[in-house]
Amino acid sequence: PEEIADELKAYGSALPRMYDSVTVLFTDFVNFTRLSALLSPEEIIDELNECFLAFDEICDQRGLEKIKTIGDAFMCAGGLPLPNETHPYDAVCAALDMVAWLERRNQENPRAHLRDMRIGIHTGPVVAGVIGKNKFAFDIWGDAVNLAARLEEHGVAGQVNVSKTTAEAVKDRFKIIYRGQEEVHNK
Repeated sequence: PEEIADELKAYGSALPRMYDSVTVLFTDFVNFTRLSALLSPEEIIDELNECFLAFDEICDQRGLEKIKTIGDAFMCAGGLPLPNETHPYDAVCAALDMVAWLERRNQENPRAHLRDMRIGIHTGPVVAGVIGKNKFAFDIWGDAVNLAARLEEHGVAGQVNVSKTTAEAVKDRFKIIYRGQEEVHNK
């Protein structure tokens, strides 16, 4: 983020920051491992690039900060580096935009390989900062990140899986369907 880059330029480092409330969003494509064994490296990169460029644009439109991609997973967050009150709503809107974009892409390109994805969202505290000296990377850590990732893993393709915390924050603006309590790693 620009604020962190400015701090790195001015001081050569950036102090880690604690954020009391951030909304973390994870996406992951269904069957990516199987598909990657069948496709050429160029096909894999082209597909991921097309999807992630669209997700980058959606993040920009919704005021979210892209954190990173990890293989076929995309991670972004709202409410940082500048805190705001709308981040749960912004993240859910972004997730719905991503689902709609993928559905449109599937209709327009029936030969697309990355057709289904899961999305998980959780709102909670995180620590954010930059680690390393050769390749600076702004990243976030904490239970909120881990829980968002687990919600993605337990999600349903084409739907947005949100935690109780996020659901409470957006229930007046979205129809929330309770899926029941899920046991996730260490929770």
